[in-house]
Amino acid sequence: MALSWVLQDEDRAQRLLALTGLEPDHLRHALGDPAVLASILDFLANHENDLMAASHALDLSPETIVAARNTLAPPPAEM
Repeated sequence: MALSWVLQDEDRAQRLLALTGLEPDHLRHALGDPAVLASILDFLANHENDLMAASHALDLSPETIVAARNTLAPPPAEM
């Protein structure tokens, strides 16, 4: 759902590709890859305006989006 939302806006989609380093073909073929999915959610989590807009559009709390990201790719443990 998050990827679909991101791709609805050309500028946001281009920013996703630029910041994540993902290529459109790789993205299409790796939609089941937890690391790719985490990258998409990480993109949203690191841009508060996008996170809030996605949260509203997807009817999910921002915390739910961030929790999903952390489930797919847990942050490193602090020492």
